[in-house]
Amino acid sequence: MNWLRVVTVGSLFVGSLLAQQSFDLVVYGGTAGGVMTAVAGARHGMKTALLEPRSHVGGMATGGLSRTDTGVREVVGGLALEFYYRTGERYEMKRYKNPVAWFYEPKVGESVMLDMLKEAGVTVLFDHRLREKNGVTMQDNQVIEIAMENGQRFRAKVFADCSYEGDLMAQSKVSYAFGREGSAQYGESLAGVRDRTPFHQFLFDVPALDASGKPLPAVAAEKPAAPGTADKKIQSYNFRIIATNVPANRVPWPKPKTYDAGNYELLARYLDAFVKVKGRSPVFHELTLIAPIPNGKADFNNNGPFSTDFIGRNYGYPDGDYATRVRIWQEHVDYVQGFYYFLAHDPRVPKDLQKEVNEWGLPRDEYVDSDHWPHQLYVREARRMVGVYVATQKDLQTDLRKPDVIGMGSYNSDSHNIQRFANARGMAENEGDMQVSVKPYQIPFRIILPKKDQAHNLLVPVCFSASHVAYSSLRMEPQYMILGHAAGVAAAMAVKNASAVQDTDVAELQKILKSEGAVFDYVRTPQQDAMSIIHRKRMPKGVARFNWEY
Repeated sequence: MNWLRVVTVGSLFVGSLLAQQSFDLVVYGGTAGGVMTAVAGARHGMKTALLEPRSHVGGMATGGLSRTDTGVREVVGGLALEFYYRTGERYEMKRYKNPVAWFYEPKVGESVMLDMLKEAGVTVLFDHRLREKNGVTMQDNQVIEIAMENGQRFRAKVFADCSYEGDLMAQSKVSYAFGREGSAQYGESLAGVRDRTPFHQFLFDVPALDASGKPLPAVAAEKPAAPGTADKKIQSYNFRIIATNVPANRVPWPKPKTYDAGNYELLARYLDAFVKVKGRSPVFHELTLIAPIPNGKADFNNNGPFSTDFIGRNYGYPDGDYATRVRIWQEHVDYVQGFYYFLAHDPRVPKDLQKEVNEWGLPRDEYVDSDHWPHQLYVREARRMVGVYVATQKDLQTDLRKPDVIGMGSYNSDSHNIQRFANARGMAENEGDMQVSVKPYQIPFRIILPKKDQAHNLLVPVCFSASHVAYSSLRMEPQYMILGHAAGVAAAMAVKNASAVQDTDVAELQKILKSEGAVFDYVRTPQQDAMSIIHRKRMPKGVARFNWEY
């Protein structure tokens, strides 16, 4: 008889298990959405397992994205808000008359999630990756069993694919898309290839070709198609780095084994042009967004035309095999590490900038099992289900109310750049950035439901059903948690009623979610409008236009 090894993570203990196990609910993917799906299901009496392909829970919410992309904070409710409240308790935020911690250290966020899982009685299993081929057994449009690479097999009454990649969904033969729809497909003005956009763009000339006229390493040879054209290209990924400028806790920027300064020739040219155009060196924040979090640390993100986004180098990830994804993941590690190493050591970097860069480094007390490097690649978008209802641009801008509302979103339509090319004059140009404001909108239950004739016991709260434009707003971690909360409750209802997830009593689901703190409506008060006006007046000229939570 086969048995699993004993796994202990902090205070969470998982003992040995048989090679085949049966549960009411099996959640695949320990993202923040997966954690909340599992917690919600278990709290409603389901025997629940959470299977994580790697070795941590929380996905990006504990993998570097510590400055939460909230949008309008008041629309975040339910288990998502409980997570931020519990995190606030760790920092004794009540002292400041604000009990919620939207910004936190990764180790604290993961500890909170592990506590929530333990208290709910969820069986958590790490290093459980779905078998790459024939990993899902289907019968009569129902997922019967899933098989792991390690030989373990899991049966359940309901399954939830909460991974960023959607492998369980894909192997279940559920319809999905990736890349960008054309503007005509759903009538979206923001869809497809974008016109020139001002943010994270080269705002002055930087030559993109080498001496022989070939594109530099960070520049694609292919030119973008006409605006509005569909393609299979993906908004860029990166690593959200947690850094510190506290010397006692600081580890120097690592040098990747594959480091080649030539890969950053365009960055060197950009720095040179910056100094010539502006008459000063850039500050570090102009090359990487520095967002302070507790205890002398900061969440570092992409910022500017050449930063941590590895533009154009992830196209094969969404539908790629495991070996392809491992390669792309490592290429992103090497690129981002090389970016910071270049700034810290290359002689072409202005000395005052280089001094500032070397005041920062990786924190010794974070990610101790991975050389202080985040455990999660920022997979901003991969596969997207084509389910019962496809959310599109209108659902963010005009059709804001839904009869099957399960939560709310409010963050900008936010896509990072998708390609970098040499324009007609041989200068570097980025394409794909989208930062378009939205009003708080209701999220329909239908976007996490596959079509009933494809899978009637599967929920998809992360690779949910949306166009590229709509996904670019809905993809924020609080919304993944909100969707996960609803998925866990819906799964419990389906099990108790022996019904398909598509036949969920929406009114009853809404009643339960509201009793558990879900937010379905948002109305601005006159006081909030007044404070917004005051805030804008106090901001330096031009700053208010920039999305600092990008």
